[in-house]
Amino acid sequence: MAYLSWSADLDTGIAVIDGQHRQIVEMINQLHLAQQKGARDGVALVIEELVDYTTSHFAFEEAMLEEAGYVFSKAHKRVHDVFIKRVGDYRARFAQGEDIADELMSLLGRWLFGHIRNDDQNYVPAVTANLRRLAADKTEDGWLVRAKRRFFHAA
Repeated sequence: MAYLSWSADLDTGIAVIDGQHRQIVEMINQLHLAQQKGARDGVALVIEELVDYTTSHFAFEEAMLEEAGYVFSKAHKRVHDVFIKRVGDYRARFAQGEDIADELMSLLGRWLFGHIRNDDQNYVPAVTANLRRLAADKTEDGWLVRAKRRFFHAA
């Protein structure tokens, strides 16, 4: 059974963001599975992937907010920065031998779902309007194509 389950109230209606959020939920579930198996190396690997992916997601989301002219983009970035620091502290504790998996999964689930339902929902109108404009540009030089490639090294 999955540690976290996606629910419709988590959808922002922005496909690229919803896909990234679902990927983070899947990674949290992978962390849970690795922890259940007692595989410290597996836990370490998932923690690293989760931190890297979440950092990329935040950078991508922040670029979207800035591109859309979202009024609270700087405040949203500060929320992300504080969270990345907290997760970095967990990573350091884990590297020192602490078993932080349960604590980290709890934090990740609560924070992520709360952040999506509140902070992220607030930017949806501004980003959606801007994405309509950007989506019309399907060229390789279009903002969305470049941003995905830049943040997620997608071909």
